[in-house]
Formats: sequence, C-alpha cells, structure tokens
Amino acid sequence: MAGEKGDKTPRRKREPKAPNEQRPDEQPVQAGQPAEPEAPDYNRAPCPVVGVGASAGGLEALQGMFASLPSELNVAFVVVQHRATDRTSVMKSLIEKHTRLAVKDIEDGVRVEPNTIYLAPADKDVSIMHGVLFLVEPPPHSGAHLPIDAFLRTLARDEAERAIAIILSGTGSDGTLGLREIKAAGGMAMVQKEEQAKYDSMPRSAIETGMVDFILPVEKMGEQLAQYMRHPYLEQRKTPEPEEKSEDQLQRIFLLIRNQTGHDFSHYKRNTIRRRIARRLAVHQIEDLDHYIKLLQERTEEVEILAREMLITVTNFFRDREAWDALAEQVIRPLVIEKPPEVPLRVWVAGCATGEEAYTVAILFHEQMARDEKHHLLQIFATDLDEESVNTGRRGLYPKSIAADVSQTRLKRFFIEEGNSYKIKNNIRETIVFAKHNLIKDAPFSKLDLACCRNILIYMDNTLQKKLIPMFHYTLNPGAILFLGESESIGTFADLFAPVDAKHKIFRRKPVEAGYDPEAAELGYHREPDVVREKPRAAKTRHDVAEVAEHVILRDYSLPCVLVDEEFNIVYFNGDTSPYLMQPSGKPTTNIIQMARPEIHFKLNLLLKRAFHEKRLAMEKDIQIRANEHYFETDIVVRPVAEAGADDNLMLVVFKSHLKEKKPESAVAVPLPTEGPGQEKGGRIRELEQELQSSREYLQTTIEELETSNEELKSSNEELQSTNEELQSTNEELDTSREELQSTNEELRTVNSEHQQKIDELSKAYDDLNNLLGATEVATLFLDRDLRIRRFTPAARKIFRLMERDVGRPLDDISTNLQCPDLLTDIRSVLETLTRVDKEIACDSGEWYQMRVIPYRTTENVIEGTVITFVDVSDQKKLLETSKQAAGFAEAIVETVRQPLLILDQSLRVVGVNPAFCRHFRVRPEETLGRRIYELGNNQWDIPELRKLLEDIIPQNTRFDDYQVRADFPQIGERTMLLNARQTVHKGETTGRILLAFEDITGQTQA
Repeated sequence: MAGEKGDKTPRRKREPKAPNEQRPDEQPVQAGQPAEPEAPDYNRAPCPVVGVGASAGGLEALQGMFASLPSELNVAFVVVQHRATDRTSVMKSLIEKHTRLAVKDIEDGVRVEPNTIYLAPADKDVSIMHGVLFLVEPPPHSGAHLPIDAFLRTLARDEAERAIAIILSGTGSDGTLGLREIKAAGGMAMVQKEEQAKYDSMPRSAIETGMVDFILPVEKMGEQLAQYMRHPYLEQRKTPEPEEKSEDQLQRIFLLIRNQTGHDFSHYKRNTIRRRIARRLAVHQIEDLDHYIKLLQERTEEVEILAREMLITVTNFFRDREAWDALAEQVIRPLVIEKPPEVPLRVWVAGCATGEEAYTVAILFHEQMARDEKHHLLQIFATDLDEESVNTGRRGLYPKSIAADVSQTRLKRFFIEEGNSYKIKNNIRETIVFAKHNLIKDAPFSKLDLACCRNILIYMDNTLQKKLIPMFHYTLNPGAILFLGESESIGTFADLFAPVDAKHKIFRRKPVEAGYDPEAAELGYHREPDVVREKPRAAKTRHDVAEVAEHVILRDYSLPCVLVDEEFNIVYFNGDTSPYLMQPSGKPTTNIIQMARPEIHFKLNLLLKRAFHEKRLAMEKDIQIRANEHYFETDIVVRPVAEAGADDNLMLVVFKSHLKEKKPESAVAVPLPTEGPGQEKGGRIRELEQELQSSREYLQTTIEELETSNEELKSSNEELQSTNEELQSTNEELDTSREELQSTNEELRTVNSEHQQKIDELSKAYDDLNNLLGATEVATLFLDRDLRIRRFTPAARKIFRLMERDVGRPLDDISTNLQCPDLLTDIRSVLETLTRVDKEIACDSGEWYQMRVIPYRTTENVIEGTVITFVDVSDQKKLLETSKQAAGFAEAIVETVRQPLLILDQSLRVVGVNPAFCRHFRVRPEETLGRRIYELGNNQWDIPELRKLLEDIIPQNTRFDDYQVRADFPQIGERTMLLNARQTVHKGETTGRILLAFEDITGQTQA
C-alpha cells in the first residue's frame, strides 16, 4: 500500500490526469499547508457513467445485465469489448432486444446522456473528457491491446467518485488496472460472479485486487446498481458530508480502526477521510454516520474494509513516464557512473504498494549499468503498510495488462510470460527486499542514495508532513536524492532540500542538520521557525584545495611552491620543487621537513613553526643551496592561505631562486671553485657558519615552544574541569550510534524475513525434487563442469556403484558396469559443443541402456555441467534380435523354396524376390526390386481385377488362391500362371508385407 505498516499513508491516490497534466481541482501539496484541493470547476457528465468491460462470453452477460436494469436509472453506460476489427458488428441489435434503454454506437465527440448505452467500435479506443466521448487510435506498440483499461483510466480521471466499473466474462486481465484507478478515485467496482462467467479470467483478475465492492450474478447487478445510485454520495458534484459529521464522530471511527488494525488515520486530511467514509455509506445504503459507526462496532470485517479503502493500492509501472525519464537521466545515470563499484547503491521505495514502483527503479538501474558496462551491488528496500500488497510485490507476478505501461523490449528483457501473467525475472527480483513497515512509527532505513516517496504526502496533514520530510533528510546520504509525486513538494523545508528538477519533483539533500530525532514521539518533530541553522561547511576535497592553491599562486607568485597543513604534510605541489625537496630513502612521505634538502632543513622548520604560531608571513632570504656542483641563493617565504577559510589551516611555502651581484665565491649559480685549498676551506667555513646560525635560531624556537608548553600545562586543570561536558557529548554520540544500530537491526530483520521465506520455498522444492527422482526408474546423473557428481537417482546405483557420500567425487573415481570406454570423452564433448550425445551401451551383466548426455542449463541459460540419463532398453534389444532372427529365418525359407515368390509392400512395390523367380522368368533381381508388380515385364501383371485383389489384402486382411493369369512374357513366351497371395504374420501380428507365389501351369492347361 501507499502507506507503511500502521502508517497514516493512504493508498496511492487516483491518477487524476495524464502524465504532467494537472486537474483544475488539484494544487501541489506543500508540507505545512493542510489545504485540500477544491471541487473541480469544469463540466462533467450530466450523470454518473458506468464503464462495462467484456470479452469472450460477454454477449450473454451483457444481455442478462441490461435485462435486469430499470428503465429510469439516470446512468450512462459505455460498453467496451474485445472484438474482431474485420467483421461487421451486430452488437447493437442484439442488445436492443434485452433492454428498454437507448443503444447507440459511439461517435467521436458525442456527449453522454442518461439512460443510454454507448457501444465502443472495435478498431478504436474510447476516452472521456468533461462528459464527452472521443475515439482515438490504439497505441502503436506491438503489445497487447487493452481498450478496457484505457477507457476506465480516463473515466476515473474525468468522473472521480461518480465513475463505476463493471467487469464481465472474458479472457486475460484487461480492466484490472482501470478498476484500480476507479477505486482510487472514489468510484465503485462491480464484477460478475466467477462461477457464472463463461470465461472467468477477467473477473478473477479483478477480484484478486481485493478492491471489488460487489461480486454478483449479472441478473442481480441492476438492482444493486439502482440502490447505489439512490445514495446522496452520487447526487452532488462535491463529495457530500454525511449528516452531523463532526470531528468527534471521526475520532470514534479512527479509534475503532486503530484498535482493530493498528492504523491511525487521525492525521489524514479530512476531505480524503470523508470521501472514503461516504463511499462506504453509499455501498451499505446508509445516510447517517451514527448508524455506520454502529455497523463498524458490530461487524469487524467492515473495519478492515474501511481501513483498506483509505489505503487503496493504485500504482503502475513507469507511472508519470516523463518523471521517471528525468530521474534516470539526472539521478540514476550519475549514481552509476560516479559511485565506486565496491560501494552498494541503496534505495528506499516507501509506500511501494504492490511493487510496481520498486521494480521500475530496479529496471532503470539495470538498464543504466548495462549501458555503462558497470556492475554495482543494488539494494532496494520496498516497504508498505499492507502485508497483502507486500506479498504481491514479493511474488512479482502481474497481469498481462501491464503491457500498456511496459514496452515490449522491457517485457522480453525483464519479465517471463506465465499463462495470463508476466513474472519479474530473478536478476531483478533479487535486488529488492520487500517488508511490511510503518513509515511513521518504525525506524527508517539509513545511508540511502535515493528515496522514493510518491503520492503519499498528498493525503497527510501538516503534522505528518513536518515529521516525514526531516525523516527522509535523516535517512539520505549527503547529496542524495528525494523523489516525490507530481502533486507533492517539500514546501517550507527548502532549507533541507534543493530542487534538482522542480517540475518532476526531484530534490537533493542539503548538508544541514534537520533536527530529526528517531526516538521522539510519533508526532514529535517541531521545528523552531526563527532559528537559523548554521550550515556546516563541507570538508574540502583535494580538488578544492588545488583550486585554492592555483588561484593564489597565479595571482601572487607563479613560483615553485607547495601547500602544507598543520602537520607539515604537503597537500599540493606547484612547479619544479626538486632543487629544494626530495624523497628520502625508505618509506615514501609527504612531510616537507623530511623532504627538505639539508641546506634548508632547519630554516624551513623554523619558518613553518613561526608562521603557524603567529598566523602571519615568515621569510628567510639568501639561503645557499648546493645542487649539481653549483650554489644557488634562495629566498623561502611561508604565508597563511586565508582563501582556504578558517577551518583549513594551510600554509603556502614559496621558493624563489635569484641572481645577485656578489663575490665570485658566493655568487648565484657559480661553479664550485677547484683551484687552491684556501678557497675550498673558506667555502666550508661559510657553510658551517650558516648551519650554526640556523641551529641557534632553531634552539631559540625550541626554548620558546617549551615555555609555551609550560603555560599549556598550567591550564590543564581547566581542561579537566570540562571533562564532564565532553562525557556528555560522548553520551549523545552513543545515543546517535544506538539509533543507527536500531535502523541496522530493522534492516537485518527485514532481510532475515525475506531469506526465511526463500528457505521455505527452497525446502519445498527440494522435497519435490527428491520425490521425483525417487519415483522415476530412469537412472540419472547430474555432473558439474569438472565432472563431479552433484546428484543421482536411486536407479543409477544399478549402473554405478554409488553411495550418498560419493556426491562431490569425480565420475572417473566411480566403478561402473558399462562397456563404454569413451564415456568421459563424450561428456566433455557435450560441454564443449553443447550438442547432446545418444548411444546404446551394454553392461557387463547383459543389460542394454540408451544413454543420453545433455548440457545442464540454469534458468539464466548458463551451462553448469551435464545431465546423463540411462534408459533400460534390454527388452527392446532382445525383441529386435528376435525379429532379426525371424527375418533371417524367413529369408532362408524364401531362398530355398523352388516356387517363384515375390514380397510386396503396402504400395505393391517389390521388396523381396527369390532365386526361383529370377530363374523362371529369366530376370535379374535389380530389374525387379523397387518396382510395382504391374510395372514388371511388359505390364502383363497390370490387370485391374488382380490389382484390386492385391490392394485389399493389407487394409482388409484378405487373401486369394489360385488366381489364373495367361500372358506373353518377354523371356519365356506365353505362359499360364496360377497366383496365390496373403499377408505375412509374425507372432500373431501382421507385418504389412504381401507374399505372392507363382505356379506355372502351362503344361497342365495344354494337356
């Protein structure tokens, strides 16, 4: 549901408009603004409109329903059916015979009138706006055409609480999504009883939503519809308030619901609550609220129904498509590109209803990761208050009517077709954890990259909105995204979130403290309006430091320099600093003192300490540095970097080498003298004097630091006195850690629940598989890619000497009775070529088996090994051998008989001839075999009567004897032959062969 666990979050509100189109009576809801949408100021239909959906078997249902309607019902009916577009419709004449209402075919632009039935054409979709019917072309996609859903959706947007949906007999699930939206808009839903429907797929799909008000036979629908129409709920344009509906009465209803279900609706917007209650009054034909409260007290099931009415589930895949496109481009794409692969992407879909929105998010992330060829661990937490809706999301099974919202490409890529439904694929399902969760009372999730909370805030008053917006701020990582519905806004909380795309309600978390307390009372968040939060400055990255350094350097120096922190570590280099700094041997370091050359080591240390201590510029000039057999004079300047801000205590160290007119021995870039020991000695003395001066200055600095340390020690007593405050701060940090642990524990409980359900399902599947394997008598082996045994059936023990502990062992370690030395070669061939192998194999014990080796494929079409089956064909083998022996025996008899014989098949072709026939008629066997009997010789056997006798032998199982033929044969002249024919039989069974015997009686006839 759109709410969570006992949450005051109602079900998804009806979708009152096409994407990005706002109804005149809707204004964006802002946190802190409890005002509700005003009544629409545009014209609607002059009467309530009933959308009737039917398909196969719907004609009889329509006739029965309209026959039961009173003539003056003051309602317009729009009938949408699945019909062939290439046939002329006679629906109008068929319905007119069963009703007194006017029946009309819909024309484009016609305004609905009461007591009229409008019939939709087969080749157009129907929409309604301001009470006017429009004919539109069906969507061009190649998916299922869903005209009933298309009309019911527009009817919900246009007529709101005056919309009524009726679903009759039909196949598929068309109408289910439209019925959901009519219910969310405050309308009524009626469905034909499944037992009466000729085809119950459409009624059953609608009933399974749990939103149907009346399930009736068609002959009782008219009476119930008439009672419903008489209620004041439908007599006014604005949702009526029942008589004497006071706040006290509403609180009594809230108390009854909370006591039974745990859901507290006391902070829902009152207009929403009154519309839901008024609709239940109309269903029960009650006009007094006190009577309804009494009904609630007497019938606990009505309390459950009312609670569900306030939490109606209406959501679609890719609802508000432009908003999802904006999210994919502006949020999901940067997340996938910029997030390190080892860091999981965490998303919370609050109020996930039946899961469509959560799966939409998962699909968009998978598409983006595929495009960028990146893989992230995706964790989506989909939560909702209604456990039934959560279970629907867990199953991931949706009607085929989702094809109206999901493209064919995505259906093929992310769904599996199962009967009249689509099921989400495992790779998408496994990224989502569904859980029952109370958005208001339960601990929220944490460290999220994206939170989706769409079409929930519009139902809540100012008090709840003051809690939820800071709560989402608390759950999100810095810079993470909050995605709201198109009629929602952060309102007065602009200091917590910055708009990324205001049109599509995408907001980015600001790095400020929201003051949210997860342990506070349910409605305990109250923000002081006059307190201005101090926005802590985000820590600068190395990239920011580089920009600061480059700015200062380009402006003031453009010289070799480095940027160092308080620990004397270098955070940025500029220019060539190798004459002054170098990496020491051993472990690499960025400490400038350790990297400084010996000539400047003490001076640089002194300058840095002085600059950090006094917070001002320090400089030392004319320091001689030796490099490449030359001396260079260098000025070192250390200055604070004020541009970095007070929090970043950085110093810029600048090295400036320069030329100076001096004596040759001290001039800049002068080669070291090589002539005379005096000059060499003088240079060494100057070096020692310079180092001595540096040591004195360093010692003086050390003394000053020691004095400072003494002063710091004197102040230690004051620091000890502040220990209590620090401990108090530590206690607050521990409280924060406890809250984080509580959120983590909630997530672990959710994951555990999900895993337990999967374990139960796997346990049942394991039991089923064991029973199947035990019941079959086919010996079967399951091997992995390394030819290790994964599983086997009991029948396999007859062929391989297997025990339970052999699972996991290589197949070549197992002894077998098979006479098949190429078994392992055949198995490896199947793994390489993916082509199955079929063989007949004998056993040492005399049995014969038909062996088949096929690849083992997973549901993701990955080859994980092989499956080997052995079917016992010993009986068939014996039968075949017996047949061969019988055939050989028969052939031997035919060969030895001296009388000419032919064997014919069903088409009277010669399939066998004995030597006596060839000798008598002086022909070769090849001149006879394969030819029809009446084609032999000079067609002397082509006698119609003889052909008829031969053709009847096999179909009628007849025979003939002593059929006399006198003919002139090419090789032997004129002869008189006596023919006998019958069908051959083997072990009492006919063989489909004819044995034809010839006897030459020419001599007898002449005698």
